Amino acid sequence: MTRSTTGAQGAAGEQGAAGEQGAAGAKGVPAEREIVYCASAEDWHVWLRQNAGSSDGIRLAIAKKGGAHDGVSYAEALDEALCVGWIDGQKNRLDEHHFLQNFGPRRARSIWSQINRDKALAFIESGRMQPAGLAEVERAKADGRWERAYAGSKTIEVPDDLASALLQNPDAAAFFETLSSVNRYAILFRIGSVKRAETRARKITQYVQMLERGETLHP
Repeated sequence: MTRSTTGAQGAAGEQGAAGEQGAAGAKGVPAEREIVYCASAEDWHVWLRQNAGSSDGIRLAIAKKGGAHDGVSYAEALDEALCVGWIDGQKNRLDEHHFLQNFGPRRARSIWSQINRDKALAFIESGRMQPAGLAEVERAKADGRWERAYAGSKTIEVPDDLASALLQNPDAAAFFETLSSVNRYAILFRIGSVKRAETRARKITQYVQMLERGETLHP
């Protein structure tokens, strides 16, 4: 069973972990975006097949883990979304039993995570990927976003050019080693997302200088 409602509820809630859209700096979503409730992953699957091609995006109500309410899980929702060319965005509060997870069509410049890239390949191999999802994969391959897919916070590594710059600045290197996982990933993600070599070099210089001063991107 699927039902939906439109309104501002949850739109002003606190922002949680964002997916690829959030990692790419996606802006907030309209407060009037439709809220969709799905009783199961199959219901979400059906809703996407019927609406993904005409919708600009929705907020999916997902039951909190350990609660009394069932429904589609975040992982199930994301997998289904990837198959139709959609992706997750901001997470917002709804009520004591559910949170709202934004889903919508992948934007033209939306970067891919390595995790979602690997998922997409598996969906293609198994025949689960839909034409709209395959089209997003082909677009990403054509414009280079596929090759630039970013690593997750648990697997991302310090690139050679940043490591070299840190070796030349012991104070910055020492402070870098003290960073929280959030601040470490923030630097590595921003460097890895840059396309132009000169821009990348400039950012590395800026971050090394920031580290030398003992400053961080996040409190």
